[in-house]
Amino acid sequence: MAFIARRLAAAVLLLGVLSVLSYTLLAAAPGNLEQVLLGPRPSTPEARAAIRAEFHLDDPVPVRYAAWLSDAVRGDFGTSVYTREPVTEIIADRLPVTAGLAGYALILTVGIGVPAGLAAAMRRGSALDQGITLSALVALAIPTFAMSILLLYVFAVTLGWFPVFGAGETAAERIVHLTLPAIALATGQAALLIRQMRAAALDLVGQDYLTFARARGLSLPRIWISYALRNTALPVLTVGGLLLAANLTGALFVERAFGLQGLGALLVGAVGQKDIPVVQALVLLGGAVVVGVNLLIDLAYLAVDPRVRHGAVAA
Repeated sequence: MAFIARRLAAAVLLLGVLSVLSYTLLAAAPGNLEQVLLGPRPSTPEARAAIRAEFHLDDPVPVRYAAWLSDAVRGDFGTSVYTREPVTEIIADRLPVTAGLAGYALILTVGIGVPAGLAAAMRRGSALDQGITLSALVALAIPTFAMSILLLYVFAVTLGWFPVFGAGETAAERIVHLTLPAIALATGQAALLIRQMRAAALDLVGQDYLTFARARGLSLPRIWISYALRNTALPVLTVGGLLLAANLTGALFVERAFGLQGLGALLVGAVGQKDIPVVQALVLLGGAVVVGVNLLIDLAYLAVDPRVRHGAVAA
């Protein structure tokens, strides 16, 4: 419990530092903050006075930050300058698309990367190993936006198997609409996981317990699946968690290519419109996702590897 408490305290501290930095940098950004917040509305003295009163622009930055933080911890991130809607409602409307894409891509990444990496390690030096390694290198070399365009042209435009844009309405439609974006997002990530999995599995080849398992006459697939897979779980958890965080916070090119109205498109629009409340909330949300995923990885370490669990207890 002490280990978990320390990790939670560190997570809260990191989020606090991130909120201070993001708020301060946005407040210090070039340009007239009053005019930015006013947006395209007529610039009358009354309108400017209302904006300054609503956003407390006459107060010092630390006072404004304290007021914003007090509302933020209660889930109130203010109102969008551009749409005048609550920021939490805007994010809640866009989050399911990004979360669905991130989860779908992670399933594809793990479902392809783990078996392919193990297969390459089991047949080290064979044609299968060389083919998987070469395919992973090619996949890593293809930019995500280029893969998105290629998939769109081949499977959506030419063959017509998948829709060109949008996220669908029902659950079944959403799966169909997100298939090509998820493949585009997962291609490079699966290649990265294959290389990581193969390297981690090859490190176990000379371990005594694998030699003993072979001496007992166990089959090669059973040795690798029953013994090696769990001992390669730590690097896989690390890479998988980081990829999930990257999917939730950085699937911008894929969302733009496939016309998905997710958090990436929302962030681009908010930055272009100088919608500061939305940008602040998205930056904090991105930091919370990264910190939360890393905390979950630490907890997964405790569940998977007894050595980590005993070390945490001793500390």
